[in-house]
Amino acid sequence: MQARLLATYRLAVPAAEAESRAAALTAEQSVEMPVEAIADARVRAEIVATVESIRPAGEAFEVTLGLAAATTGPEASQLANMLFGNCSLQPEVELLDVAFPAGYAAAFPGPAQGVAGLREMTGAAGRALTCTALKPQGSTVAHLAGLAGTFARAGVDLVKDDHGLANQAFSPFAARVPAVQRAIEAANRETGGRTLYAPTFSGGPAALAQQARIARDCGVRVALVAPMLVGLPVFEWLRRESGLALLAHPAFGGASRVAPALLLGTLFRLLGADATIFPNHGGRVSYPRETCLAVVQAARGDWESLPATLPVPAGGMSVARVPEMLADYGRDTMLLIGGGLLVAGDALAERSRDFVRAVREASS
Repeated sequence: MQARLLATYRLAVPAAEAESRAAALTAEQSVEMPVEAIADARVRAEIVATVESIRPAGEAFEVTLGLAAATTGPEASQLANMLFGNCSLQPEVELLDVAFPAGYAAAFPGPAQGVAGLREMTGAAGRALTCTALKPQGSTVAHLAGLAGTFARAGVDLVKDDHGLANQAFSPFAARVPAVQRAIEAANRETGGRTLYAPTFSGGPAALAQQARIARDCGVRVALVAPMLVGLPVFEWLRRESGLALLAHPAFGGASRVAPALLLGTLFRLLGADATIFPNHGGRVSYPRETCLAVVQAARGDWESLPATLPVPAGGMSVARVPEMLADYGRDTMLLIGGGLLVAGDALAERSRDFVRAVREASS
């Protein structure tokens, strides 16, 4: 038997239709034609997907298909296509999970740095990491650079662009990124810190290649990228070619019909995310606590030779919730608080220091 990916779907159909719909999925997600019309015995045996199991799940069914690993390429866009291509157009089908055959992950890059590498880059040993965001879009380059310097002097480990900052006229990438990086480097020299800056990468391949050159030339070591906006294959290409650590942002990854743990944890990790942002429970755009824990497990759990991806809970978080978040996720986590710091106004420096201190104390 050829190696198979075991993909599990939630199929919201009546019990009388479960077996026939599962069988229909095997064709839809492999050969996309009536199986009885295939004369080649090898194709029928090795390429057509198989129904591995059908299990009741409340008012629906969980169906696991065996998808031939050879049909994925293996490459990012074809992997996504085989897992949830045509059947993503069927509203009663959700993709829940995938189990990969042994050795499959070796064809993909995985994280370049992961948890251990980001710890080394920031000097954050034995504790959780801290992260904040430069906001809002529409701000001048000077304002954003000033914010970055304040955050770096407070000891925040990673200062990222808001994902809404791109290459707009009010804050062009080529002007913003060197200015912010200079502000952070100046603060690091002043304090002896090792704060990193992660600018937002966006646009097509030519723009992304140019942004990578600009970032590297001014000393940036991390990029913020939304894999679902630039495309999964392009995200993988950035991992292989940019020379930068990648912080994955979940924008356009609504995952309402792809399980968040699979998308933001497993797949982003497979394609090279060193860290992955996800909406923490209790925030303004939140997942249930169980979903958040599943994302963390997918990002950090043992997976052959792939380094662990650093989970980054975010979205409406506050300094007061630091102990709770670390109790949930442990030290191998980077906590992201953006607006919860910026709302402090003139007390931003003090609030930022409070954030850094709270994380250090809760990690001890």
